[in-house]
Amino acid sequence: MAKRGKKYQKAAGLVEDRTYRLEEAIELVKKAAFAGFDESIEMAFLLGVDPRQADQLVRGTVVLPHGTGKTKRVLTFATGEKMQEAEKAGSDWVGGADLVEKIKNGWLEFDAVVATPDMMREVGKLGRILGPKGLMPNPKIGTVTFEVGQAIGEIKAGRVEYRVDKTSIIHGLIGKKSFETSKLLENAGVLSSAILRARPSAAKGKYLRSVTIGSTMGPPVRLETTALEAMA
Repeated sequence: MAKRGKKYQKAAGLVEDRTYRLEEAIELVKKAAFAGFDESIEMAFLLGVDPRQADQLVRGTVVLPHGTGKTKRVLTFATGEKMQEAEKAGSDWVGGADLVEKIKNGWLEFDAVVATPDMMREVGKLGRILGPKGLMPNPKIGTVTFEVGQAIGEIKAGRVEYRVDKTSIIHGLIGKKSFETSKLLENAGVLSSAILRARPSAAKGKYLRSVTIGSTMGPPVRLETTALEAMA
C-alpha cells in the first residue's frame, strides 16, 4: 500500500476507530477534508447481496433535495416536438443520428443521456461505448421515456443513479464540503432510505453490512448502520 502524505495522516488522526452517528460523521468529514478545492462527499454502502445473481442486483435513482453540487451535462436523443421539449428543459445537446456518429468518433463530453423509446434503435448501436461508462439510457431508471422534459429536469436538479458493483458496494455522491451539514444530512438520509427500500427479496441475512462516508481526498468514517436503517 502506498504511503499516505502528511496531510492525509493528520486528517486520519481525527477519526477514531469506532462507528459514528451520521450527523457527527458529516461534521468530522468536513473537518478532515484538507484539499485546496471544494471536495465531493460520498457514501459507500456494503450490501449483503450477490451481484452476480440477476435477482439480487440493486439499482435505481433518487432525486437529492439539495442536489450534488455538480451540474450535469445532459445529451438527449429525440425527434420532432420532443427535441423542442428537451431544449426547453435545458438539455445541453439534442439530436439523433448525427449525435450517434459523433459519439462513435470518440466524443463523450456529457454526463447523462436521455432518449425517447423510438430512438433506441439508433442509440442501441452505442451500447459498447455507453454501457461500460454507465451512460446507456435505461427505462428502469427513467432515462428511456417520452417524458424527456421531466427526466432532464430531475437530472439537472440532482438526480443520482445508484448501482451495486461487483464487490457488492454502492457508491453515492451526496454533495460538497461547502454544503451546510443539515443539507448533507438530508441528502444522505434520502439516498440511504432509497437503497434500503431497494432491498431485493432474494437477499438473505443482514442487508446493510457497513457504510462509510468520506470526502474526495480525506479518510473514510464508519457509520452506525442501525440509525440509517431506522430512517427507512
